[in-house]
Amino acid sequence: MAEIARPESAHPTPPPPVAVGMGVRRLTAPNPGPFTASGTNTYIVGSGRVALVDPGPDIPAHVDALLAALADETVSHILVTHTHRDHSGAVAALRARTGAPVLSGGPHRLSRALQPGEANILDDANDTGHRPDIVLGDGDAVDGEGWRIEAIATPGHTANHIALALAGADLILSGDHVMGWSTSIVAPPDGDMSDYMDSLDRLAARPERRLLPGHGPPVEDAHARIAELRRHRLAREAAILDRIHSGDSTIPAMVAAIYRDIDPGLHPAAARSVLAHLEVLVRRGDVFTDGLVNLGGRFLPG
Repeated sequence: MAEIARPESAHPTPPPPVAVGMGVRRLTAPNPGPFTASGTNTYIVGSGRVALVDPGPDIPAHVDALLAALADETVSHILVTHTHRDHSGAVAALRARTGAPVLSGGPHRLSRALQPGEANILDDANDTGHRPDIVLGDGDAVDGEGWRIEAIATPGHTANHIALALAGADLILSGDHVMGWSTSIVAPPDGDMSDYMDSLDRLAARPERRLLPGHGPPVEDAHARIAELRRHRLAREAAILDRIHSGDSTIPAMVAAIYRDIDPGLHPAAARSVLAHLEVLVRRGDVFTDGLVNLGGRFLPG
């Protein structure tokens, strides 16, 4: 998710790209915040003729820094893991200035339709105008000069999220699906918890040992981190069931109890995470609701 953009003058000049893996450099955008860590990571794959992965937010200083770093190179492809503006906002500027085609998992779409009376609090973060030149499906490969990238469908954080495996480098560019510094937000109707858990399993089954996430430092033990995130989500589901059996029937009551030790300013995001778990529990029949699985619904034990 992107935080509200500040005036351009408030953004410091980014440092030069740093090497983070075999044939991969990283330039972090100057958009730090509680949902972005030190900023959005843009990755440069290859040398000479390169791919840009997750161009980052629409901050002119970041676009200029990328192009300055690549002054003697050519951008042949622009790839996007998902359509939150902090990852895809700079696509238009970079496409215009490089002429490179844009590849992603498709336009932004919801994991499910809005329910009656439900508002999507993430609308401002969603890049609903994103239109790739090429839509990548699970297993599709992109070949460049000295590199090959395989798309892995990883819906959950968003419906169109993809991770990108770099052949021969033992690493995956994991976008916001798996990060080391934080858990990923799964916020209906954009995201879906069942999809997210299935996507964790998909990455766990792969051989790559390192992850380069959309925010924060590299994850050096991919399988350990994926297993940790899976345990965390199952523990959160158990905590929600415990609160319902203890008498809590609304999401605000559950959030107040389960997230009592975090900044209250983060409670709206936590409420969406609880909603994502509740949708799974309702589909499984473990929990009943009064008809609307949204932030205003009431929940009872199954």
